[in-house]
Order: sequence, then C-alpha cells, then structure tokens
Amino acid sequence: MGICFSTSKVSGSNSNSTNAGGTTSTIIHNIKEGTKLNSKKSVFNKQQKSNNQRQRASNESHKNQQKNSQKQRPRDNQNSRRKAGPIPCGKRTDFGYEKDFSLQYSLGKLLGHGQFGYTYVGVNKANGDRVAVKRLEKNKMVLPIAVEDVKREVKILKQLTGHENVVQFYNAFEDDSYVYIVMELCEGGELLDRILAKKDSRYTEKDAAVVVRQMLKVAAECHLHGLVHRDMKPEVLRNKPDFRRKPWPTISNAAKDFVKKLLVKDPRARYTAAQALSHPWVREGGEALEIPIDISVLGNMRQFVKYSRLKQFALRALASTLNEEELADLKDQFDAIDVDKNGSISLEEMRQALAKDLPWKLKESRVLEILQAIDSNTDGLVDFSEFVAATIHVHQLEEHDSEKWQQRSKAAFEKFDLDKDGYITPDELRMHTGLRGSINPLLEEADIDKDGKISISEFRRLLRTASIGSGQVLSPRKN
Repeated sequence: MGICFSTSKVSGSNSNSTNAGGTTSTIIHNIKEGTKLNSKKSVFNKQQKSNNQRQRASNESHKNQQKNSQKQRPRDNQNSRRKAGPIPCGKRTDFGYEKDFSLQYSLGKLLGHGQFGYTYVGVNKANGDRVAVKRLEKNKMVLPIAVEDVKREVKILKQLTGHENVVQFYNAFEDDSYVYIVMELCEGGELLDRILAKKDSRYTEKDAAVVVRQMLKVAAECHLHGLVHRDMKPEVLRNKPDFRRKPWPTISNAAKDFVKKLLVKDPRARYTAAQALSHPWVREGGEALEIPIDISVLGNMRQFVKYSRLKQFALRALASTLNEEELADLKDQFDAIDVDKNGSISLEEMRQALAKDLPWKLKESRVLEILQAIDSNTDGLVDFSEFVAATIHVHQLEEHDSEKWQQRSKAAFEKFDLDKDGYITPDELRMHTGLRGSINPLLEEADIDKDGKISISEFRRLLRTASIGSGQVLSPRKN
C-alpha cells in the first residue's frame, strides 16, 4: 500500500576503517609483487621505482579512504532523512476506539498475517474466553486510504455481527502503535480439509448445498447493508462449465440448473442471493427455511410507485401469466414479509421490510405511498397477486427463456386486446383499466409510432422498461 518508514541504522555504517585498511593492504601487496618482476633493472631504478610505487600506493589508498567516506555520508544522510520523514497517516490518526486493550486481553499463538499486521489467538483476562485478535500496525498505514480501509472493516463487522454465518465482532481497540480488532475465534478448520477427510474424499451434493446455503445467506445479508462481498468464488464456478464433460454428467439436473442461473453476466438477469436460496437444489429438505428478504424485491417495490398507470396495469397482466413453480421465489419473499402469516402484508409489515434495506432507509420514508401504489383493490393490504405485480423480475423472465417470454408477454397483451386484432385501442384500454376521462396520457408512453394504438412490440417494450434502472437507454427491438 505504501512505504514502511524505518529508523534503524543503515547496515555496515560502522565498518569504514576495516574496509579502507583491507583495500590499502591489497594495493601494497600487488605493488610489491610487481617490484619483484622488475628485478633485472638497476638498483637505483628499482629503488626509485619502488619509492614511486609506494607513493602512488599511498596516494591511491588515501583516495580510496576518501571515496569510501564520501559514499558513506549520503547513506548516513539518507538515514537521517528517513528518521525525519513524514509521519504515516495511521500514526497521526485517533480512530476513536477504546485504549485499554492490554488491560482486557493478552495475545498468544500467531494464526496468520497480512499486509498491515498479524492475527493472534487472544484471551479475555476477565473470563478466560479465547478470541481472535487482528493487530494492525499504524506505522504501515502510510496513506489516508489505508486508515479508511481499517475504519471500514470495523464498521462492516459491526453491521454484520449477529448473523449466524459471519464471524462475530466483539470490540476494537487502539494504542500508539496498533489497532486491535477482537473477533470470534473460528477453529473449525478449512473447508478443503473437511472434504479430504470425507470417505474417499467425496463431498456430496447435499454437503455442498449446505455450504452454498451459508454463503448465500451471508451475501443476501451484505446486500441489505449496501455491501458487496467480492471474494466469493467457488472454484467450480470460475469459468463457464461444459456440462458434457466430467464431472457434470454425474451431477443432478437441479444442481446444473442452479449453476446456470448464477453464471449470467447481466446482473438484471442473474439470480440474486435470496432468489438462489429459493432454488430447489438449495432448499433444506425441500423447504425454504429462513429465507432473507431480497434487496431486489425491496427495490422493485420502491420503483413500482414511480411507474405510470399503464405500466403498472401491464405488469399486473404479466404477473397473472406465471405458474406456481415460477412464483416460488416470490412466494418465499412474500412469506418473509408477511410476519403474522395471515396472507396479506400490512402497512407495518411493509415498513419493517423496507427498513431492512439500510442504505435506502437513510434516504427516504415513503412506505404508505408504496403500499397504496401496489394495493390495486385499495383495501389497505397487499395480497400475493398484488405483490407479484410489483416485484416481478421482468428481465429474468425474458433472458432465461426467450420462447416462453414471447408466449407469456403475448398472453398479457391479449388481456387488453379484447378483439384479438393485434392492437390495444383506446377503448380497450379504457375497458380494461376502468379509468374515466381521456386515455391519451396512458397511450403516449407506449405508442411509439404515434398511430393511436399499442402494438405487441410496443407492449413488450413497455414491460422491458420495468427492469431498466435510471440512466440506462433501452435499445430498440423488433418484437
């Protein structure tokens, strides 16, 4: 992430005299050997030459000593500059955490390490409980972004604590040198070790479904908090599999269908974490137990109130074409929101559900308006059919089975097209909706070619816009 400033001495800074002496000795030795090679010359010449050589050797030695001394000074200066360099951001930051870690905990065995610090087994001095302690060195948090990363980690752990499949956060501490994050100590070992410990090293689909279910529950909980995990990557899903090759022919059709629905690049067409929990392959004993609320369902309900009356009517017609199997994941969601299990969602139940979407909760509170938009029969409650119309994943319906989408959207269209001539006229629209007065404002949104009626291609385009977020442009299609 950045530079680790060091105040230790530069290595070798105290060896100047040794190096210089060694250099001088070597030079003099070589000069003496050279003198012996010139023994045929006169004694005078030899003496003069020897004297000159000794002088040169002495001068050369002096120069080398000066050179070595000059080389050493920049290193000493560099060391001095390091000592006087900027203080890392982490050292200048008060994180606002408790300051008495050493009074409450002691550190034991090292568990592992990362870029900024180490994780140890810790012991609570008051009750002897074993915990995991991540100790992060402030000196390594050079840039402000490193400090923010630590603060964000603690904030996320606080938000997710209490979930059965997330490590429990206990507290955060700091002193002058470190930040300490105290968490639950997980001693269950690695998943791979468990697989290898199985008889014949085989992990059944049922075993895999348990693990996948745990991961999906965590992902769904993260999404409700506005968080993205970004590190869930089971090896089998790294690349698009060829289901004709091993081991897929021996894998159940339900498992392969589950994988196909997850391996979709378009996030609008891909299963959400909560939807995946409703898939038959993941269900516990065939039943969807403790399904978390799907953030996309909450988003669809909030979006429904913004739709035109015509689009709301069109979605209700489309919802009526789905069968029980196709509605399984939405039924799980309806049951999760219908706390008292009386078959309808009250205003208070709607408020409790929408409050689970924490980022949205901080921005607006329009629960009554949302319920009234979904409540088509105006009885003050939302029944299942009304719920489906508001929460249906239109883009998934089209992308998962284009042929069925053509049939389904045509069936919805024909609920308006009473004379089956291939168009929805103003009179047919008025009859279906029961609205009085001018019907032109409803037509204007869908009647792209301005011929005063709605074709099936224009109707399908209207439905597609229900799955498009703000800022996205719909590309024209022929059908």
